[in-house]
Amino acid sequence: MQDKTNAMRMLDAKKLAYSAHRYGDGKTALQGTEVAALLGIDPAKVFKTLVTVGASRAHYVFMVPVAEELDLKKAAAAVGEKSVAMIMQKELLPLTGYVHGGCSPIGMKKQFTTVIHETAENFDTIVFSGGRIGLQIEMSFEKLGEAIPVRAAHIVR
Repeated sequence: MQDKTNAMRMLDAKKLAYSAHRYGDGKTALQGTEVAALLGIDPAKVFKTLVTVGASRAHYVFMVPVAEELDLKKAAAAVGEKSVAMIMQKELLPLTGYVHGGCSPIGMKKQFTTVIHETAENFDTIVFSGGRIGLQIEMSFEKLGEAIPVRAAHIVR
C-alpha cells in the first residue's frame, strides 16, 4: 500500500471511518465518469473537487457529481459572493498542496469554505478524491462533515 495522503492522515487522526479505492497507474488523471466506471460506482455519488476564487479574492471549494457542471452563479450565491471563477490549474498545487486530478477537500494547506451539491445527502456514502491521482475516498456525508466544515446547496446547472 502506498503512503497515506494528507486527507487519509486527517481522517485517521479524527478516527473517522472511510474506505480507500485505488485505480489506474496513479499518474494519469482520468475524467470523473471514467473513475466511477472503473470502480463500478454510480457516478451520481462520485464527486469532483473544484477550487474557485470569489470577487472578494477569497477561495472556495465546491464538490459536484462528476457528470455535472458547477453553476458559477449558484455557487457564488451559496457563499455570498457577487461572482466566483475557477482558479487557473497552475495555481492549484501552491494553493492547496494537491495536483489536478488528485485534489481532495480534506487536507488542503488551508481549509477553505466548502460546499457540496445537495444530492450528497441522498446517499449512504459518497466518493471523492483521496488526495492523489488514482485514489478515491468513500465515506458518509455526515462523516465528511466531521472532518471538515461542509454544507450542502444546489450548485449545479
